[in-house]
Amino acid sequence: MSTQYECLKSPDLYAEAFGIAPPQALLGKEVWPRQPGFFIRKAVVAAEAALPAANELGSDAEATTAPAQAPASPLVMELAQGQFGLVPTWVKSASDAKLRSTKLAVTRYETMSTATATREIWLKGQRCIIPMQAFLEDDWRSRKAVPTRIARVDGQPMGVAGLWERWTQGEEEIVSFTLLTVNANSHALMNRYGQNGNEKRMPAILNEGAYGAWLNAPIDKAREFMRAYPAQLLLANPVQKR
Repeated sequence: MSTQYECLKSPDLYAEAFGIAPPQALLGKEVWPRQPGFFIRKAVVAAEAALPAANELGSDAEATTAPAQAPASPLVMELAQGQFGLVPTWVKSASDAKLRSTKLAVTRYETMSTATATREIWLKGQRCIIPMQAFLEDDWRSRKAVPTRIARVDGQPMGVAGLWERWTQGEEEIVSFTLLTVNANSHALMNRYGQNGNEKRMPAILNEGAYGAWLNAPIDKAREFMRAYPAQLLLANPVQKR
């Protein structure tokens, strides 16, 4: 599938659609591999603060055989910026990261828990939501690639399921993300796109009410969000050439 999508067209839409503080400035109209983009994740600071420090457990902590579980902290979401195209932690250099990232912009959800690049972050629960206004696909039915813009019928932003990672080497750091895809062979709209003979794929678009649940779900429940978005809620239009 295509690896190009449109950012939200207004900073206010981040608050309206996802309930998070909007960015001070937009990054650009479109995102493609190696380019910066926004993604939404569980607040890192809040997640770390929820873990009790050793000295807070008291001197009898080691003798306790069944410590009481700390109450679950409420979900706090934050907007983060990263490179579109995952950079795994085992990549040896920034130059190697650039080469790999184009191939890891999208990830099949069926392999996210087993692939070398994503298995660790999947197990750690480093899920994210990628906000987008639309994504682009090539229509090959005429035997020529016709770029097509696919958006929600109501024009509202989409939240696509993804995974994120932080790569560091010395003082260098690359925060990156990959969007997840699902099979679309039987999808009434998306089965038109992609080259003939290849499996049809589409972004794992989340339902509006599932954003927080996707980020906070236990790992054994997270796969339940990987479903094809209803065709009747999407609209496809060929991109007009300038």
